[in-house]
Amino acid sequence: MKYIPLIVILTIGHLLFGQKKETYIYSIKGVDTLKLDVFTPENITENDRLPVLLWMHGGGFSGSHRAYPDDNKLVKYVSNVQNYIGVSIDYRLLRKNKPSGFGCDCPKDEKLETFKQAAIDYMDAAKFLVERAEMFQIDSTKIIAGGSSAGAEGSLNAVFMREYFLDNAEAYKNVAFAGVFSCAGAVVDASYITKENAIPSVLFHGTDDQLVPYGNAPHHYCAPTKDGYIMLDGSEAISEKLEEFDSPYYFNIVKGGRHEISRIPFEDLDAVFQFFEQTVFNGEVIQTKIIKTK
Repeated sequence: MKYIPLIVILTIGHLLFGQKKETYIYSIKGVDTLKLDVFTPENITENDRLPVLLWMHGGGFSGSHRAYPDDNKLVKYVSNVQNYIGVSIDYRLLRKNKPSGFGCDCPKDEKLETFKQAAIDYMDAAKFLVERAEMFQIDSTKIIAGGSSAGAEGSLNAVFMREYFLDNAEAYKNVAFAGVFSCAGAVVDASYITKENAIPSVLFHGTDDQLVPYGNAPHHYCAPTKDGYIMLDGSEAISEKLEEFDSPYYFNIVKGGRHEISRIPFEDLDAVFQFFEQTVFNGEVIQTKIIKTK
């Protein structure tokens, strides 16, 4: 399938933000045409190969979109300020208009299928970029996976649980992630984090998150008798595995914080990308916990 840019350059964005934006279709699945926006720094030169932030928006697998204002602002920031390629993706919103939603009335099997398909969509977007690394001027060894809320779950499961969720993992053998940036995310099972796949990770989470557990707890804190009862491993469990393997992490804990901590922490972005500079680019091992009170 030939992929053609839908939008070559947005002149206003180019002038205001010092970057160009291109939109591509990365996959068509049933009725869903999945797109990604690629933001490239204005000052990129012919020989540059830049790191990438590959971002997945939140919305409970039922809403929002790749160009939501905060998500759009983030990928523009990394392009304009950090000299990254910033990429924001669509993915299939499998819980949209579903009567059972994604809470305690949504059966466990449907939750697992939603996590699986989100991870597959994320990996397909990453594969699309890696296969066109020269065209996009991407350093495919320096892809930072990221997302908020549902997007954090999708990207974390893609990074740490690809063997569990991908039926054809061999097709993605050239896709590797150098770091993770998660805002209120979780994996289905943190035991899939190993010394081999542990990578520098930035984690933001509130200790009282009522939707995505901070530690090991049921999704949405559903009772065991409910159809939607499924245990997840949140940021605390992920950080414990990273610490076990002496892998770098930057864990920002908000005591008393609820799911609002899934918002993109714009006030902390300079520190976040300084962490990636030190760990991904310079190979330092840094393990930091920052504890705040709501």
